[in-house]
Amino acid sequence: MKSRPHGAGRLVSCPGGYEAFVPAPLPPKIDLSPNLLRSLSDADRLIGRLAGEAAQLPNLHLLMRPFVANEAALSSRIEGTEATLGELLAADAGAAVQRSPEDLHEVGNYVVALEHGITRLDALPLSLRLVREVHERLMQGVRGGHATPGEFRRSQNWIGPPGCTLADATYVPPPVDELTNCLRAWEGFLHDRTLPALVQVALLHYQFEAIHPFVDGNGRVGRLLSTLFLIERRILPTPLLYLSAFFEATRSGYYDRLAAVTNEAAWTDWLTYFLNGVARMSEDVLARVGRINDTLAMWRQVLAGVQAKAPFGLLELLAENPFWTINKVAERLGVAYTTAQRAVGKLESVGVLQQVGDAKRGRVYCAKPILAILEEPPRITA
Repeated sequence: MKSRPHGAGRLVSCPGGYEAFVPAPLPPKIDLSPNLLRSLSDADRLIGRLAGEAAQLPNLHLLMRPFVANEAALSSRIEGTEATLGELLAADAGAAVQRSPEDLHEVGNYVVALEHGITRLDALPLSLRLVREVHERLMQGVRGGHATPGEFRRSQNWIGPPGCTLADATYVPPPVDELTNCLRAWEGFLHDRTLPALVQVALLHYQFEAIHPFVDGNGRVGRLLSTLFLIERRILPTPLLYLSAFFEATRSGYYDRLAAVTNEAAWTDWLTYFLNGVARMSEDVLARVGRINDTLAMWRQVLAGVQAKAPFGLLELLAENPFWTINKVAERLGVAYTTAQRAVGKLESVGVLQQVGDAKRGRVYCAKPILAILEEPPRITA
């Protein structure tokens, strides 16, 4: 099989008359320019601040839930799945939403896969084995039936406009007979500790997308792995940072910079872009978490004269999901249905909750100010 140097790797001629890209093993030679060092310093400082402030939050275990859901929705949206954060949270609460069950299932799978990965990090290092486990959960029961959950591909895949073939694909990943070597090299670099962690995760993300080891789900797994890496390295205590929002908001820049590494070995541009994403999304999460906690504090003041405990318990649950039913409130707070009903009624009477829809049974209520904070598009630049 003939090959020739190309960008950050080489192109190999394949029997079907097409060329496939094989990335060179990591790490590449990186020019640590003053601009890149500033980007790294900025990202380090802000993600460190996010980690420090998050660790002090009394409701961190609740707050991380909507941020995981947001990462799931945005990462899936990049791949064409249109379910929104609000729809996912509403469906989890039991509300009827105008979205296909398949879309909701695929986004829900991302949450399941990420939570599985975080749990497994207690016993298993980030590795190809864990990558396969995460992919299995992500692709379980998805539409199409060709995803082969948890299995690396055994055939050539490609990227391009709908209906394109290998001959006119935008990008062709490594052939199957190169896949094992590429993945072993990727895993070897995964365990390396010589580079700054944020630089390393940026390199790993590019390389995983270039290898494209699965038939489907590569983009979502690659973005999910970045989150797992940050948690394994103890850079973040929980998955609060949702980089998919940055990639979604700057989608053309995301794909252009990945392609520029492949074609031109433009590592500095990619690293600067990725580090900017870490910095801007750290700022974004800090601002959102602060606004959510300020809103909850204001509502506690509104309820200051209330003697019952259940309304205050329900207020805390709104950090986890702004949507709730009376039955679910009763279950989570461990109280009788009538106690939960009174708590919901109290929060509705002071304007904290509003009923969603006009159902007479199984009513769903929403804290719309919290939902607005979560759904607001990030203010970021590429």
